[in-house]
Amino acid sequence: MSYALPVDEVAAAIADPIRRSILELLRDGDLPAGEIADRFPVSRPAVSRHLRVLRESGLVHSELVGRQRRYRLDTDRLTELVDWLTRLRGPHGWAQRLDALETEVHRTRRERHTRDAAPRAVGETA
Repeated sequence: MSYALPVDEVAAAIADPIRRSILELLRDGDLPAGEIADRFPVSRPAVSRHLRVLRESGLVHSELVGRQRRYRLDTDRLTELVDWLTRLRGPHGWAQRLDALETEVHRTRRERHTRDAAPRAVGETA
């Protein structure tokens, strides 16, 4: 039984530098497996294994066109990982806290300005 979530599969798939390079190649359009393999200094079976990992993670899809297997990028699976990274990157709740602080600073300045601008009675000190 596997407890891996889709975000885990995607993260594992992009953890390898060769797989990341394959994704970058496919960013500009689909390519046949042989052309992908020709761009790397590893064996064709090794590239085939990388393509299988990317296919199983849903980051690429393949289609048999004649005798060629063509691969194309599918970035939809990256959305969940990007969302998770975005939540991780920013401190939770800080935007609201800073907005509240800004409001308080403006209120305090307004009160001081109003107090300093008010006419004083004779003999009254600030």
